[in-house]
Amino acid sequence: MSFDTKLYLILICNILLFHGVASMDYGEALTKSLLFYEAQRSGKLPPNQRVQWRGDSALNDGKGVGVNLVGGYYDAGDNVKFGFPMAYTITMLSWGVVEFGDKLEAKNELSNALDAIRWGTDYFMNAHPEPNVLYGVVGDGDSDHQCWERPEDMTTPRTAFKIDEGHPGSDLAGETAAALAAASIAFQASDSAYSQNLLNHAKQLFDFAVSHPGLYQNGIPEAGQYYVSSGYEDELLWAAAWLHRATGDSQYTDYLAKGDSGGTRNTFSWDDKYIGAQVLVAKLILEGTVSGQPWDNYKNNAEQFLCNCLQKGNSNLQKSPGGLLWFLPWGDLQYVMSSAFVLAAYSKYMDQKHASLQCIGGVVQPPELIEFVRSQVDYVLGSNPKNMSYMVGFGSSYPTEAHHRGSSIVSIKKDPTPVSCQGGYAMWYDRQAPNPNLLEGALVGGPDENDGYTDLRSNYEQAEPATATNAPLVGVLAQLA
Repeated sequence: MSFDTKLYLILICNILLFHGVASMDYGEALTKSLLFYEAQRSGKLPPNQRVQWRGDSALNDGKGVGVNLVGGYYDAGDNVKFGFPMAYTITMLSWGVVEFGDKLEAKNELSNALDAIRWGTDYFMNAHPEPNVLYGVVGDGDSDHQCWERPEDMTTPRTAFKIDEGHPGSDLAGETAAALAAASIAFQASDSAYSQNLLNHAKQLFDFAVSHPGLYQNGIPEAGQYYVSSGYEDELLWAAAWLHRATGDSQYTDYLAKGDSGGTRNTFSWDDKYIGAQVLVAKLILEGTVSGQPWDNYKNNAEQFLCNCLQKGNSNLQKSPGGLLWFLPWGDLQYVMSSAFVLAAYSKYMDQKHASLQCIGGVVQPPELIEFVRSQVDYVLGSNPKNMSYMVGFGSSYPTEAHHRGSSIVSIKKDPTPVSCQGGYAMWYDRQAPNPNLLEGALVGGPDENDGYTDLRSNYEQAEPATATNAPLVGVLAQLA
């Protein structure tokens, strides 16, 4: 080897190291990303609980209405259980298992992923005590946000709010149907009886959502202040796509055929599921299950979004100077990760059928999609202008002041002295020091459009983690690991 060649190789290695490529351990990030869900658990913790600084909490949820609503997940840095984003979280975790279950198993994380899903699906089935009744929120957002308490100490009301025939919520029922249908596929191989139970609930909820149309925040105004839904047509298409994938039943493709595919979207999130439905329909086209119109609209719209992500479309999405897709100032990483997931899933579908993506900016092959996904994940894990990871506990530099009640207050196992509603603000929220409990694996909201980030507990737009942000990341990391 010549001196020049050696010099060139050293230079390339240094560039890779500088950009973090050589040092990214996707397997470690995958393990941590699932640990986050154990920190978010509500209810009676199981014997195999790994996040030891947490304790049992909210053990009387649902008591006032005579329904067992113990369990499920706290939404973000607060102590409320919001069913709408929780259902999206479970749908995305399940999609990750459905597409990348073999890779999760290879990394010994499949059982942890299924445990994370089951913690949500057990709760949803309890929250659905009758065909046309679904409890959608437990807790009171207003009073909860006035307090800074760990979940084990909560003194705020645990009111349960539901949708029913008189107060419908097609978006909430539809998303929960999608979650249960997707989870039924995830559990098919390991627990067929449980899978069937999930599917039965999913079918009932879909029928309820279709037969009693309405926005859930009209029935549960308390939820609308925090997670207002922009419409329910997307959730119904998304649920139909998942129910078709779970059952093969033509009634669900008939429903999709009648629906409006939603046009080209610019986000995929807890509120807007059109891209998810479009990608699942595009899969059916690639497989030859459906063809022609109206199906081509779904596929064309999905591919326009993917091309725009890749900067090869006719309306390319914004990127930060450091290369991160940028959507919104509040919790941008949720939108980045959901976009990365559909790119990863679509790459798999294309690969299986030897297809390519026809963008205005050129023809794209599956590996190019994966490289773009990798660029986004690498940015999030530390290859960015600030040289910091946005996953708590990953890498040498990461956020230490996540906006998260449980993490920011001393563990009840270390100091069982109750922390009062306002006392938590004085003693812990305003404290300019790292959180005492490591919220391992949590993705914070993320940087701003100029790659800036301020690590302050009070900076909730950037520093608050959420279950919906981590959910697509799990599948993406499994694909890369």
